[in-house]
Amino acid sequence: MRLKNGLLALAIAACAFGCAAPDVRKPALEEIQTVVVIYAENHSFDNMYGMFPGADGVASAPASATQQRDHDGTVLATLPPVWKGEKPDPDYPASMPNGPFRIDAPPVGRRIDQLTPGPIHLYYQNIEQIDGGRNDQFVAMSNVGAWVMGYYDGSSQQVWHWARRYTLADHFFMGAFGGSFLNHQWLICACTPAWPDAPASIRAQVDEKGHLKRKPGSPASVMQGPAQLYDGQVTPDGFAVNTSQPPYQPSGIAPAGDRLDYADPAKFPVPPQTAKTIGDTLSAKGVTWAWYGGAWNRALADGRRPAAEKRAVIYTRAPGSPNFQAHHQPFNYFASFAPGTTARAEHLRDGDDFVRAIEAGTLPQVSFYKPPGILTQHPSYTDVASGDAHIADLLGKLEKSPQWPHMMVIVTYDENGGYWDHVPPPSGEGWGDRWGPATRVPAIVVSPFARRGYVDHTSYDTTSIIKLITRRFGLEPLPGVRPNAGDLTGALVGP
Repeated sequence: MRLKNGLLALAIAACAFGCAAPDVRKPALEEIQTVVVIYAENHSFDNMYGMFPGADGVASAPASATQQRDHDGTVLATLPPVWKGEKPDPDYPASMPNGPFRIDAPPVGRRIDQLTPGPIHLYYQNIEQIDGGRNDQFVAMSNVGAWVMGYYDGSSQQVWHWARRYTLADHFFMGAFGGSFLNHQWLICACTPAWPDAPASIRAQVDEKGHLKRKPGSPASVMQGPAQLYDGQVTPDGFAVNTSQPPYQPSGIAPAGDRLDYADPAKFPVPPQTAKTIGDTLSAKGVTWAWYGGAWNRALADGRRPAAEKRAVIYTRAPGSPNFQAHHQPFNYFASFAPGTTARAEHLRDGDDFVRAIEAGTLPQVSFYKPPGILTQHPSYTDVASGDAHIADLLGKLEKSPQWPHMMVIVTYDENGGYWDHVPPPSGEGWGDRWGPATRVPAIVVSPFARRGYVDHTSYDTTSIIKLITRRFGLEPLPGVRPNAGDLTGALVGP
């Protein structure tokens, strides 16, 4: 008996230093019957959750990442002004110390219910901002100078407290360099749209390093103004990376003639894409799913109006408009979801349908929800507080839904919105590729099976959502999903 007890003690001691913990996450995943993805907009992790307890936040940032450098590589003596066009914005202080600063504290003192400057968030600029993982060119390659170094004390935000209750992933990276258009594509297909015959006028011009060429007269220093660049929607070899419009309505390009369901092809919408999406693999397996777009029905009616009529919903900031963002609707770029197809009618739905399905307990097995523009938290055209309240309200409804006992909700952001973050994105074989991953963004897992009050340090990116859904429902894998990225089960516990 003493021998058995001694061996048991030795085994326990050995396991304390090397034995793997039992995998309790597999049964938890099997219990999940409903997956919901809520996709907000344009904030880096440090910008929104840089003060979150236990997370890898602003206080953890090394000086090499906080100190920003000029175009020539020299450390800036101070931050440049917050640029408004080519002039300093008088609403913000000048010559702030070179490093991150609180947006919601003096001397800036901007509230979360106020509009803020809108940093550019573009493919080639983001690559230069990250600077091989040093994250020291965010200021130099922005249009708003110092502003990109700002961050909030997010503890006043409602969604922050959902993160405190459940799991916050603090190493979740946006799937692709750049902006919303490309990262929505990576959410559903882990791919970059092909546009081989794009005209030269919309292609970026790059140098031998792969960086954008500077225009004559572009300031030599960010202290003199934002860089002026030969940018474009499409790479030189024919891939759409910056904001481009869908070929079908609702689109930022109005119809031509009586083809009211289509964008005018003479104005260069993205050609219909044919790559396989997560929607295709879900349908092939018989798994129910939907993409719910906030204000989709209103935007569809708005988009089908003759070109001569002024838009009232799509890219419209007028009072009462939802400011629908057509490039946030990724399935609308794919031929398999073209107007008149059964797949479009079955799977592309309105945001009001999402709320009704939550309350009735009739959500499909997989739901993607995109808020309307005014509720996305996107800088410059909406505030943080409105989207925060909207997402928190949805989480409250989901937690009360009849489907809640077997539900997993992922709240994340499409991209960083041009804001600085200090953690280098993963790179190298199995981790990264030409397209990303890029800057870190917040991600929150809310579920009866989520770890409570937990910060998950596992490395994830946007394709981790595809990987999770693929694993849970036994789908055909999509080739662009990165092999080494986690599948979000690190946020789960057993039933």
